[in-house]
Amino acid sequence: MPAVKSRRPRRRPWRIPRGLTRALPWFPTLMIVAAVAGLLAMSRVPAGQAVLAETGLHIIAATGELGLSVNNIEVQGRETTDATTIMAALEATRGTPILGVSPARAKQQLETLPWVRSAVIQRRLPDTLYVKLTERRPLAVWQHGGRQELIDREGAVIPVRDLDRFARLPTVVGDDAAPHAAKLLDMLASEPELAPRVSAAIRVGERRWNLRIDDAIDVLLPENKPQEAWTQLAKLERTNGVLKRDVQIVDMRLPDRLVVRVNAAPAKEAAPAKKSRPAGKST
Repeated sequence: MPAVKSRRPRRRPWRIPRGLTRALPWFPTLMIVAAVAGLLAMSRVPAGQAVLAETGLHIIAATGELGLSVNNIEVQGRETTDATTIMAALEATRGTPILGVSPARAKQQLETLPWVRSAVIQRRLPDTLYVKLTERRPLAVWQHGGRQELIDREGAVIPVRDLDRFARLPTVVGDDAAPHAAKLLDMLASEPELAPRVSAAIRVGERRWNLRIDDAIDVLLPENKPQEAWTQLAKLERTNGVLKRDVQIVDMRLPDRLVVRVNAAPAKEAAPAKKSRPAGKST
């Protein structure tokens, strides 16, 4: 009788569960989400914040060693701002890891400088910091409230202490003179021969200007159509030399006439009285 061979049960191959198979493509994303969640949790506690900050510093330092470090600083638009001051605001020198430079912080610090109106800072990898400055341009000296300040075309004060080197600029006087100064000076520039003779402009009643010419003559401009009055004055000066006479005030406020007031002539001295001879004794 033939021997009967026993059959062992065939093992089935191990298969990944269907649910786990579907989840595998999402595994890297889930790991990233978990890492971010862990970092956020660490950032909520002081100890975690310190660890993250320290880790960030090490990472930035490592990028510098790999070649991402400051080697060039390009500055565009600088005329007055001191170069050393710009470097201090950037907080960067040659060899500083470029990823450690904060463009936002540098922009904020640069725009606090007296001459800087706006700043743009860019990191141009691997090794260049680009800085574009828009500097304020002095327009006039603003006299108000018993003090003098330098202003730009927008009427903003440029906080400088020494005004001596700006003595050539015209002076505008009055509490509301600063925001209107650019328009006035543009009008004066339309007559280039007469404009340099204007040493000061006084804002009157928040509506019109008086001009001081040659530090001696006051020209009263009208509230309406001051440009026409200024053009007329320049024409009269070219043709008649109206401002070269012994003039004190030129009143142009009336549209149909011009009133000129001259300096009063000095009073003539009276001739000395003849001394009478003392009467002699009759003989």
